Amino acid sequence: MDGLDVVVSQWEKEKPHLDCSSMELIGRVMRLSKHFETKFAVCHKSYNLKSGEFDVLATLLRSGGDYCLTPSMLINSMMLTSGAMTNRLDKLEMMGLIVRVHSKQDRRSVSVALSARGKALINQVIEEHVKLQQELVESLSEEDKPVLNKILKTWLGDFES
Repeated sequence: MDGLDVVVSQWEKEKPHLDCSSMELIGRVMRLSKHFETKFAVCHKSYNLKSGEFDVLATLLRSGGDYCLTPSMLINSMMLTSGAMTNRLDKLEMMGLIVRVHSKQDRRSVSVALSARGKALINQVIEEHVKLQQELVESLSEEDKPVLNKILKTWLGDFES
C-alpha cells in the first residue's frame, strides 16, 4: 500500500460515488515526475548546468552534423517561448558552451552551435544522464517497459496531437 492507496481509500469513505482510479494514475505519474526532476537536477547541477541548459546542449548534440541550429529550430524542438530560449542561450554563451554563428548568406540570420567546450561537456553529461534514466526504470521488467511505453505514448498523444 502506498500513499495514493491511502488517499483513494479516504475518498472512498468520504465520497463513495466518486471513481478515483484516475486520481491514482495521475497522482502516481505526477509523483514519479517530481522524483525524476529531482534526480536529473542533481545530475545536471554536478556539471554546473540547470535542466533547461542541459536540454539546449543535448538538443544541439543530437541534431548531429555541425551541432548548429537556429533559435527557431531550438524553440520548436523544445517547446519554449523565445524569451525563455534567449535567456538560456545568453547564459550558455557566457559559460562558453555555445557560440552564435552569423549566416554567410544573410548576416541578420544567426544560428547557435556547440563550442568545443560545450561539445565536450554535453558528451560527458549525456552519458551520466542516460545511465540515470536506466537506473530509474530498472525496477520495471524488460517485458513491462515496452508495454508501459506504449500506454504512455498513447496517453501523451491525446495531449500533443
